[in-house]
Parts: sequence; C-alpha cells; structure tokens
Amino acid sequence: MKKILVLLLIFTLLFSSCMSNKKILYLQGSQNSTNNSNNYEPIIQNDDRLSIRVNTLEIEASFPFNLEGSQNNSGNYRNPINSVNSSNNNSNNSNIGYLVDQKGTIDFPVIGTINVAGFTIDQVKILLKEKLSVYLKDPIVNIQLLNFKVTILGDVASPGIKIFNSNRVTLLDAIGASYDLTIFGKRTNILLIRDFQGVKTFNRIDITKADFVNSPFYYLDQNDVIYIESRKAKVDATALPNLSIIVSVVSFISTLLFLIIKK
Repeated sequence: MKKILVLLLIFTLLFSSCMSNKKILYLQGSQNSTNNSNNYEPIIQNDDRLSIRVNTLEIEASFPFNLEGSQNNSGNYRNPINSVNSSNNNSNNSNIGYLVDQKGTIDFPVIGTINVAGFTIDQVKILLKEKLSVYLKDPIVNIQLLNFKVTILGDVASPGIKIFNSNRVTLLDAIGASYDLTIFGKRTNILLIRDFQGVKTFNRIDITKADFVNSPFYYLDQNDVIYIESRKAKVDATALPNLSIIVSVVSFISTLLFLIIKK
C-alpha cells in the first residue's frame, strides 16, 4: 500500500509541476542586462507610406513642398481589437503621404523623383534637407512611417495584423498589442519571419532571457511575421481533454490514502 501511495504522490507532483516558471516568465536575469540597441532605425522599403512635413521660418515658402493632409496626428497605436480586419482601420491613411513604389522611389513636389528604399529615415531627412536648401532657408524635415504593420499568429490572446504609427516597434509591443501569449504559448522558441528586399529569413527568439533585448530582432521591421508555437502541455491537453480531472482525482485519492494509512 505504501508503494502505491508513493507512486501516486510522484504522479501528482509530476503533473502539478509541469508548468515551470522558467518557461513562462519574461526577461529573466534582467538585473544584469543592458540594452545596447537604442540606435535602431527601420529601413524604408517598397510599399511603405511616409508622412513628410517641411517647415521653415517663412511658413508660406514651405507650402509647395507639403502634401495636403500628409501629417498624421493620431496616437502611436491603433486599437488591436478585431485586428484581423485592422487593415480596414487604416483606410483613412490609404491616400495620404508618399507611397514608396516598386522602384523604391517617391515623387516629391518641386524636387521630383527621390530614391528612398534601403535608407533609414534619418538618411532621407539629410538628403531632403540638402535638396530643399536650394529653395528654402534652414528647412526642417519631419518623416514618419504611416503604415508600419506586423502579423502575429499562434498562441496569443488576439492574433492578427497589428498596425502602428511609430518608427520603432519592439517584439514586446507586438505581444502587448496581442494581449500577451496564452499560458500555453512557447516563450523560448518564438519564430520571426523577416522579408527584406525579397530575402526571407527565419529567426528563433527566446524572450525568457533578458539579453534578447540586444538581439537584432528586439526591434521589428515592416511586415515581420511572428509565430508563437504551442507548448507540449497544450498538445497533451488536447489529446487528453480530461487530463485536469484525472489529475484532480489522483490528487484526491493520494490524500485520502495518506490519511487512512496515517490513522
């Protein structure tokens, strides 16, 4: 009887401890970690839509270089609820700003065609300032990416397309916009699919480790796809839907036998 009791107790402990904190907690070891990726800037790609505003001390002089309605004054992030249809939420921005065509260029007022794909936003600012200096005195150029979007799939509370009005979006931002991973989402082996100028890469990320903030995948690029794999515990639970009931029964029987033997 004692052997049976020991086996039952071991069985119960194995199931009750299957969800280790080490597999769930984010950024473990963060006290000794430093983020060295503050200089990150996204690279402009084809199909990006840019808001470009030109200002000078002589306000009227800058009018010919600004598209009407090209400035976006909305918040940093659109509501992710019903995010599967979030592309519809961006319809107000679909005809504003400058669309980077398949040649990587935009048509800028007065100046003409400018190649911007493959450059950072700061590099395009410098380029525009040089070209505008011919027409304006001390021009100020502000550039914002209007249609930054990523797709997050798998074991998250709200999968779908997430659209941001920000030039710097992190993996944690995307996870937050998806209302976090479920308890079964595998945090140690997240797949990030990145497509840059037609070249796709497949990258694995462990967000339970604090040093992941220094990886090249902490900041997201336009059109990144994030896939959250399910942990084995969920697969097992799907294959054996009454597992929780079984564990509860075994635990009850173990406790009952322990009380009987103790008497």
